[in-house]
Amino acid sequence: MNYEIVTLAEKIVVGVSATTGNSDPNMAKIIGGLWEKLYQGGVNAAIKNKVNEYAIGLYSDYAADSYCVTAGNEVSKAENPELTVKIIPAGKYAKFSVHGHMERAVAEAWGEIWQMELPRSFTGDFEEYRNADFENCNIDLYIALK
Repeated sequence: MNYEIVTLAEKIVVGVSATTGNSDPNMAKIIGGLWEKLYQGGVNAAIKNKVNEYAIGLYSDYAADSYCVTAGNEVSKAENPELTVKIIPAGKYAKFSVHGHMERAVAEAWGEIWQMELPRSFTGDFEEYRNADFENCNIDLYIALK
C-alpha cells in the first residue's frame, strides 16, 4: 500500500469519544455508536469553529490494549465545553489515500497498515473523510511517525 510522508501542523479536534481496543469484542459497535452520535445525535451540527466539513476519526491515548477513539471535526478554536477536545500533535505522518465504501475502504486500509513495518509513534493516528458519499468516499489516513 502506497503512502507519502507529510509534516502536519497541530490540529484541534472536537467531538465525542470512547475507549476501546482491537481485542474488544464491542469495538465496531463502540466506534459505530460514536459516528451515529456525531451525525444522528446532532453533535456535528453543534460543533463551533469548524475548519472544514471533513469528519475526523482520531485514535489517541494508546495503552497496552486500548485507545481512545474520537469522532468529530477539526476546529480553529475549541468552544464546545460539553464535548471532547483532542489535539493531533504536529509532526511527521504517513499519509494513505483510499477511495470507496466508507467502512470497507477504511477497514481494509487499516488491515494493511497494521501489517506494515512503520516507525509509529502512537501519538495520534486519524482518518479524514473528505466527502460524505458513503459508497464513494475519499479518505486520507494519517499514521503518526517517530
